[in-house]
Amino acid sequence: MTSAIYFSKFLVTRQVFYKSKHSYALVNLKPLVPGHVLVVPLKTSVISLADLSREENEDFFNTVQLIHRFIKHHYKADSLNIAIQDGPEAGQTVPHLHTHIIPRYRANNVGDKIYEMIDNWSFESWEERRKEYLGAGGREGRKQLAKPDDQRVESPEEKMEQEALELSNELATFLANNPTLK
Repeated sequence: MTSAIYFSKFLVTRQVFYKSKHSYALVNLKPLVPGHVLVVPLKTSVISLADLSREENEDFFNTVQLIHRFIKHHYKADSLNIAIQDGPEAGQTVPHLHTHIIPRYRANNVGDKIYEMIDNWSFESWEERRKEYLGAGGREGRKQLAKPDDQRVESPEEKMEQEALELSNELATFLANNPTLK
C-alpha cells in the first residue's frame, strides 16, 4: 500500500490493513474496544453514503462484510456492531463516510452504551490533541494529554502501524483459508 491514503484530511496510510479498489480498512485512533476498526471509501469527497456510485457502494459494502467476518473471527467476537453516522446530526464528526466495526462479547457487554461512547468523540478535540501531541513531541506531549475521554485511549502512531501490519498479515491468512471470500 504505497500510495497515500487519507481519512478526510488526515494521512492514514500506515494505519490501513486492507485496501480494495474503492475502499480501505484501518485501525482506529481511539478504539472503543480491541478490534474496533473503520471501513472508509478511498475518495475523500465521499461524505455521505448517498455520495457513493453503484460500483463504489458495492465495493464498500463488500469490504464491510469481509472485514466484519475477519474481525469476528480474529477477535473471537460473539457479535459485532456495524455503525454508520451519516451526517453531523447523526453524530458524524469526521466529514468522510466511514463504518465502525466493533467486536462485542457476551461477557462485559456494554450494550447500547456503545453508541454513547461513539457520540462522545469529538473531531475538534481529537484534532487539538493531535496538534498538541505532535507539537510537544513524544511521551512528554502525551503526558499532558492523558485526560479521560470516555475511557478511550488514543493509540500512538507506531502502535497503530504495528496493529495494521499484524491485521494485514492475519487477514491474508484468513483469506487464504477462506478463498470464497476474495
